[in-house]
Amino acid sequence: MVDGILARLDKAAAAEEIFAILEVDYDPKVVNVARLHILRRMGQYLEAEDFTGAPDEAVAKRCKEVLERAYADFVTSSPIDQRVFKVLKDAVSRRPKEAQALVQLDALK
Repeated sequence: MVDGILARLDKAAAAEEIFAILEVDYDPKVVNVARLHILRRMGQYLEAEDFTGAPDEAVAKRCKEVLERAYADFVTSSPIDQRVFKVLKDAVSRRPKEAQALVQLDALK
């Protein structure tokens, strides 16, 4: 049943529950800092998956692999570096525009 594991994940109230359901080991320090980022990245990775007709065991295995991958992204770098949320993407320092040259009005004769 495809909805089995996905339904359990959907009902999870905390990131730690998702890690427990999928039996993924984690460092609480990493999850405390990046829980929303990890879950968002997991969701981004899962968007590319097609579980239609897949047995629940295969779906659970793939979800576990995807969570491990998303978690690994934040073990090796910070949420700022990964920028999974729009607010962080928008916070990327933009190159300053070149200053426009001012022309004195009396020079325009």
